Order: sequence, then structure tokens, then C-alpha cells
Amino acid sequence: MPVPVPVSCMSRCRSRCRCRSRVGPGTVWLCHSRVSVWSRSRVGPGTVRLCHSRVGPGAVPVSVPFPFPFPFPCPAGAVCVPQVPPPRRAMAAPCPLQFAPFSSALAAGFWHELTQRKLTQYRLDETPKLIKGYYYNGDPSGLPARLTLEFSAFDMNASIPARCCPAFGTLYNTNTFETFKSCDKKALLDKEAKEIWESIKSGAALENPMLLNRFLLLTFADLKKYHFYYWFCYPALCFPDGIQITQKPVCLGDKFSLNQIQALQKAYDDLCQEEGVTALPYFLIKYHDNSVMISLLKKWDGFFHDQGGKVTVGVYDPCNLSQYPGWPLRNFLILAAHRWGSALQGVEVLCFRDRTLQGVRDITHSIIFEIKLPEAPLGPDCPKAVGWEKNQKGGMGPRMVNLSECMDPKRLAESSVDLNLKLMCWRLVPTLDLEKIVAAKCLLLGAGTLGCSVARTLMGWGVRKITFVDNAKISYSNPVRQPLYEFEDCLSGGKPKALAAADRLQKIFPGVSSEGYNMSIPMPGHPVDFSEVTLAQARRDVAQLEELIEAHDVVFLLMDTRESRWLPAVIAASKRKLVINAALGFDTFVVMRHGLKKPKQQESGDSHFSNASASSDLLGSSLFSNIPGYKLGCYFCNDVVAPGDSTRDRTLDQQCTVSRPGLAMVAGALAVELMVSVLQHPEGGYAVASSSDDRMNEPPTSLGLVPHQIRGFLSRFDNVLPVSLAFDKCTACSAKVLEQYEREGFNFLAKVFNSSHSFLEDLTGLTLLHQETQAAEAGILPEVLNSLGSHPSSVR
Repeated sequence: MPVPVPVSCMSRCRSRCRCRSRVGPGTVWLCHSRVSVWSRSRVGPGTVRLCHSRVGPGAVPVSVPFPFPFPFPCPAGAVCVPQVPPPRRAMAAPCPLQFAPFSSALAAGFWHELTQRKLTQYRLDETPKLIKGYYYNGDPSGLPARLTLEFSAFDMNASIPARCCPAFGTLYNTNTFETFKSCDKKALLDKEAKEIWESIKSGAALENPMLLNRFLLLTFADLKKYHFYYWFCYPALCFPDGIQITQKPVCLGDKFSLNQIQALQKAYDDLCQEEGVTALPYFLIKYHDNSVMISLLKKWDGFFHDQGGKVTVGVYDPCNLSQYPGWPLRNFLILAAHRWGSALQGVEVLCFRDRTLQGVRDITHSIIFEIKLPEAPLGPDCPKAVGWEKNQKGGMGPRMVNLSECMDPKRLAESSVDLNLKLMCWRLVPTLDLEKIVAAKCLLLGAGTLGCSVARTLMGWGVRKITFVDNAKISYSNPVRQPLYEFEDCLSGGKPKALAAADRLQKIFPGVSSEGYNMSIPMPGHPVDFSEVTLAQARRDVAQLEELIEAHDVVFLLMDTRESRWLPAVIAASKRKLVINAALGFDTFVVMRHGLKKPKQQESGDSHFSNASASSDLLGSSLFSNIPGYKLGCYFCNDVVAPGDSTRDRTLDQQCTVSRPGLAMVAGALAVELMVSVLQHPEGGYAVASSSDDRMNEPPTSLGLVPHQIRGFLSRFDNVLPVSLAFDKCTACSAKVLEQYEREGFNFLAKVFNSSHSFLEDLTGLTLLHQETQAAEAGILPEVLNSLGSHPSSVR
């Protein structure tokens, strides 16, 4: 069957067919596909449809046999009419102007900064906070118009990326999820809209156009799960009847010449540099044949006087769509209508888009169009506002981001460790100085039962630097009482305690910096002069211990024997380090802080210590209630016998630390809490000692009392807080011992190690004290007996 064919000569097929070949004059271009695919009309099987091209007057239909060659000559009688593009038709009626909304882009750094500020600054404060974001007009095609918030959003003085436009907003951070859900969103939007409207009416928006691009952010941070709920709002004032487009958007490259484009780009850069800004949110434009000039909004009245009513404005546009402007244009049009609406017939708008691809800067994809502002003037009341962002599902609702899945597990653990500590500052202890505690570097001498308990409590307080010193290995009896060890640590002779403890802290919390030193501490009464080897080893151990004490802020004495505490006590007193000592009996314990000697360069009349003494007088009238820290005694001040070898000739129950199992945990916890209380006191280690008599007085710190000693009796479940003065004949902290150590160093220490306890007693004057005491007793006893009427020989 022949098929009627309308014939037309064309240069290229314009119909909805798949053929793309050229056709010359006198030929017809046929569609290769069947009509059932491309045509709306009914055509029988086995037929094809030619291109739907326009046919000029006088064209006649022809019949083409099927099948036919392709291409083929124009059939006889057909009139070939070259296709001419139809003239551009004017729009029948203006269409409403629509805008592409912002899409929020919140970096992970923003949530991290919000977390830190919530914990340390905002706490329970729900008052609005000023924040800053930015948007960019150079994104590649396909990306939405983004408003970005980074970690620097809370710093109003922070710089923003180059060629980005700042936007200021308000953060409403709620304390509970229920408050977040029940918050009156309409009231928040209306409040922000009124601020924008007031800036328009007052003229402040002309001086600072960034006031038009305000936003608000409603958030709730679940800091236990690291779930963050948020809802963005970009307030935009609306015209009651909308805005009409009088000329459709076209690319800037189709309207401006190359010279004009280059002139526009240069004028924009020069004005940005002149104003000292990275971008101009809005600007005025006037252009001629090869020139373009731009200016600020506040110069509107004098800028367009020679334009004959023609007005062109530019807006920094983050949108990539070719037919729609971005959200920042909305509030500007309200400003234009309110300030100059009666004098404007129409406004030409340039949506300025500045993209750099492969090192080539291009603004030709910017769009330009004409609009007509409403003739009816805006009233005095704030126009209706919109702006709440839709969620991922396209509905009106908040969004949620879960950062626990993408955060570094170590950083997540670190933040979680600090969470409970920072929550203390919200209500309970607002003045707590956590940074001072976290920054404390702690040296634990002894990694046994006490050392394990102290280490775990220090980590609970957020201490990041913990160092162990011990020379023992883990035995089978240790893991049940010492929580840092396991059964596997006992195998093959046992791991060194100090190294195993340091390694276990790293596994418990990777954020802690822990080290272990497997070394012995030389002790009085334990000779080291057996050979040159033992003497050299002792010298190395002393040097290592001196370096460790110098590198730390707090030294914990947690060893098993009395004499092992002597050398660290001497070194720490000489270096003016805070010493916390803990020792156990069967059901008793003592926890104490050593007196902190005055700095060597300080004179006795220094005002710092005078103030300390003065403040001590306020604590009470008791004899032991006004002792400043530099007058407090150490662990050895109450002894009149020098330390010696206490392990010799001991039975098994005397060699081991035999105590009630819960005692070490109690003493270890109190040792750490004492350190924390000392660090929180304004005078630190020089703080006046609190005694049992001060329990009813006003505490000196936010955490309570700062005692010298805590002596506990588990059989009575009771603690007392005694205070003792430094002893001028102390074998560890007296002036004579410290002067001898600082003058002779290891030579003096070697004499102490290799001699009996009489060496220290002779040096400090304890020997003379013993003799005087014996003499006094010998002189007093006859007098006592005479007063009783008895003769010494009759006393048995």
C-alpha cells in the first residue's frame, strides 16, 4: 500500500525519531522506527512515518511505494520547502517566579564543636546563640544550593573560604528531645522574619545586605549516642500575590558580549577587594556596549539616575538551575519593593554564578531575566514568611545524623570518657576545673593492689598520663585482687607488672598515655655495694627515678614496704612535687599528702605563703586546723626510727600484704580523690590542711575538705582526719637530709643504702634524741619512785 507523505527539505531532522543523518535538497528524510513508537495517529502494520517537518504553502502529498530505497529523490509533483526556524513568540502572559531553596550542609566538625560547647560552655543554657555559615555560587551542575556550617560556625571572627558569601543565623539548642519536638516552630520563624522586616524598614539592610540572608537552626544533641537532630529554616518574606516574570531567564553568555562579561567580572572583583569582602551578596549593575559598572545597594539613588528607568541588580546566586534563581533573591525583592517599588516599572535581575573548572573561571552560565514587582505597596506589618527545610523524605520535619558510625572509635571513646566529668559542671560543681585534673601527669610507684585501684580511678577522672614503676612479676594470686591483670598474665613465670599494667590501660582506653618501667627502687638497709655491677645498677635506677619524678606532677607511693618509700619521698621533696601516699594494714589504712616544701627561691616572708597562713586562721581555732601545706609532715615524720630492712626474718604472713580485700579499693580511691581536691584548691599543695574539726565549717574547695591524712578503720567503718607538723629530725624531708642529698647526690644515697639505720639517725639527730630521752627517763624514774615512797631496788 502506498503511504501519503508530506515532503519537506531539511538540514537536520527535528522530530522525535532516532535518525541523525544529513539529507540534501530534493530528498526526504524518513523515520527508521515504526509509527507505534513515535506517532500518536493510528497507522496500520507495515508502514513507516516520515519526519514531522513543517511544509510550506503549495506542498502536495505524494505516495511512496513500500518498501523504498533510502535516501531517495523527491517524488514528482512535490514541492520542497526549506525549513526556517519559527520566529520567537512573545509570552502570552507573565508566569510566576519560583525560587530554588537552600539545602543544609553541616560538616562533622560543626557537630564536634557543638558537642564541646554544650558540655563545657552551654550546659543547660537554652538561650539563642549566634552562628555563621556560608554559601557558594561556583558549585558544579547537579549540586543543590547549599548553606554550609563548619567547626568555625561559632566563631564570628573566623574567616570563610575564598569567594564564598557569609550568612548569619541563630542556634536554638534544646536540652531534651521533647523540647525539640514541642518547640513552636512558627513562633521561631515569625521572630526571625520580623527581624529581617525591621532591618528592611529601618534601612539597616541597605548598609549591611547580609541581614537579608538570616537563618535559624533548631537542634538537639544526644551526646550519649551521638545522634544529632536538627531542623533548618531560611526565613523568606512573601509577596501576597507573588512576582511575575516578564522575560524568561537566559544565560549571560547569550545576552552579554565577551567584552561585557570580562568587564563585569573585573568590576565585581575590584569592588570585593575595595570592600574587603570575599563576596557581595547583592550589587547594582549598569552596562553599555563594552563597559559594565557595579556598585553597592546603599548607592541606589545616585547610581541609576542616567539609566532612564532601567534597573539591573545582581545577586550572588548559589543555585545551578538554568530557569530558576536561588533563595537569596526573595528577601531582596521585598527590600526593592518596599524602598523603590513605586518608581520601578520592572527590574532586570542577574543571578551571578562564578564557576572554575579545570583552572578556567567562567560566569557565562549566570542567568539574567526581567520581573515586574507588584503595584500594590507593602503594608507596615511583616509579610508572611516561609522557610522551614524539608527532610530527606520530602516532608516537613527534622533531620537526624548519626555520627557514632563514622567517628574514629578512639575519639569516640575519648569524648565518652569526658562526658560524665563535664556533666558534673552543669549543676553539681560548676567551678570544677577539669583541665587541671586531666593535665596532671601521675607517677605510680607500685603496680600491685593499690596501684591497680589508683590507676583505674585516675582514668575515671580523665587523667591522660599514667606511668608505672615496679620490679615484680604477676603471680597466680594477683589477678583476683589486682584488676589490671588476667590469668594469662601469670603464665610462663608471669609478665612484669609495670609493663602489663601500662599495656592494659591502653586496651581499656586508647586515649591514655601509659608507660611501664620494670625497675627496682634502692632502699635504706638494702646494700648495693656487693660488686661494681650492683653499684652501677643502683646508680642507674636512682638516675631513672629522678628523671621520672622530675617529668611528673604527682607521685603516688603505693609500695609494700616502708623503706621502699624513702628514696621517692626524698627526691620528690627536693624537687617540690606533690606526693600522695597510701599504705594498708589488715583492716586499717592511711592516705596522706606529704607537705610541699617552699620553692628554693622563695623567702620565708613571701606574700604567697603569708596569705596561706592568713587564710588558715579562718578555718578554726584548733591547734591542728591552721597548718599550711609547706608545714605538713611526710610519711616518716611521725617516726623516731630510721627506715631499715623490714623484710628480714619475716614469716609468710608477714611477707605478704594481708588485708581485707576491699581495703585497697577504698584506700586507692581516697588517694586519687585527695589528689583531685588538692589540685582544685587555689593554693594547690600549699593548701591549709583540713582536720576532723573542720567537718562542720565551710569547705575550702568546691569538692569539700582538703585533709592532710585520712586514717580509716574498716572494723568500725570510720575515718578520721588527723594533721601532723613536719618533724625537724625527719629521716626523709628534714632540711639536713635534703641538703645532704642535693649536695652529694648518689654518694649520699649509697651511704644510706649500705649502712644500717643508725646513719640516718645520726645525721638527723635522732640518735641524740634517743640518748636525751633515755637520760630523761633515768632521771625522772627515781623521782617518781621517791614520790611513791618506794626504793628502786624494791621495784620488780
